[in-house]
Amino acid sequence: MTRMETEKTPFWKDKTLAQMNREEWESLCDGCAKCCLYRFEDADNRDIHFTNVHCRLLDTETGQCGNYPERSKLVPDCVTLTLETLEDPYWLPSTCAYRLLAEGKDLPDWHPLVSGDPHSMFDAGHSILGRTICEDDADELENHLITWIK
Repeated sequence: MTRMETEKTPFWKDKTLAQMNREEWESLCDGCAKCCLYRFEDADNRDIHFTNVHCRLLDTETGQCGNYPERSKLVPDCVTLTLETLEDPYWLPSTCAYRLLAEGKDLPDWHPLVSGDPHSMFDAGHSILGRTICEDDADELENHLITWIK
């Protein structure tokens, strides 16, 4: 058997988002926590402007939601990613795996599923950890606009 015959195509290249099981779907999240930031949308051109203010449920040690199963109940503005919300994913960060795959693009080399290293996203500078403040400690969101997320 050749090396090519023994190598399995990664699931995100072999399946559509709709074909993924729950474990595959959840594993697409690299843990950057950019989706936990408050943002503004320009109604005229749909440009997204991120703030450095994160949701109070964000665990700033792990980059994970502190109450993932209940997040939509506890934070009504929290968006649960679904196939429907990904039909037009312009509002997600440009590095988001869900957005990239929904747009027909591949995952970046630094994504943990590609690199095999759970810290590669941090090493590549894509985490918000240590760069944000909790919504409970922030004043007006307009005072917290940032340009380091696209």
